[in-house]
Amino acid sequence: MSPRPTARTSERAPSSLARRTSAALVASALFIGLSTPGIGSACAQEGPGEPTLIPLPEARIEGPVSVEEALAKRRSIRRYEPGTLSLEEVAQVLWSAQGITYPMEEAPDGFQFDWRGGFRAAPSAGALYPLELHVVAGSVDDLEAAVYRYVPEEHALELAASGDLRATLSRAAHGQSTIATAPAVLVIAGVVDRTAVKYGERAEQYVLLEAGAAAENVFLQCESLGLATVIVGAFVDERVKEVLRLPDEEEAYVLMPLGRR
Repeated sequence: MSPRPTARTSERAPSSLARRTSAALVASALFIGLSTPGIGSACAQEGPGEPTLIPLPEARIEGPVSVEEALAKRRSIRRYEPGTLSLEEVAQVLWSAQGITYPMEEAPDGFQFDWRGGFRAAPSAGALYPLELHVVAGSVDDLEAAVYRYVPEEHALELAASGDLRATLSRAAHGQSTIATAPAVLVIAGVVDRTAVKYGERAEQYVLLEAGAAAENVFLQCESLGLATVIVGAFVDERVKEVLRLPDEEEAYVLMPLGRR
């Protein structure tokens, strides 16, 4: 994992940064959930004033690599072979991190908060699901170069910004070339306020643990697909938010370039 530099242009306090890094590392080391009940891709629904969604290929729940083999082979890799990614591969990686694995239209009995469509591939404190996934796509088959937000409830992508912004994101990550050259970059972000409605001051720690769990899922899914990735934590918060068009309440935690071994 790329450590963040001591000098940051972000306003986040150093103690918060330290908690963020350590929590994500601990969760990445401990969480190994890979095989979960399946769910098919949903058709995008578009109504008046609603954004157009791009449906993703159905996620699979069986593969050629066991959890144990994926754990044994998992490595952080920064250099990738030439070539594009398929839309099916990107869809599978997104599903592994935040895909809905047990859909429920209505919230469980006694659930008093905003219900988000079902249980997901990565655990979440109180099933509040504060994480948001974004894809900075550059060389993905059947997908225009752009920034997208993943919509788990629909297993679909929502356009956030047009154009190939990998080089811009790389500059926000202190010029790290792996960000600029990878076919796509997955960004794990989160909204702490969603968790704080129940857990108060502990919310940030819980959200960071969830980010680590989702990142480990991505590592293991990449192993199963023959892909490679790495956690990048060295970036300027506000500049990344600008690239992704994130709202004020949302923060980026992890950049994960995706490429071929």
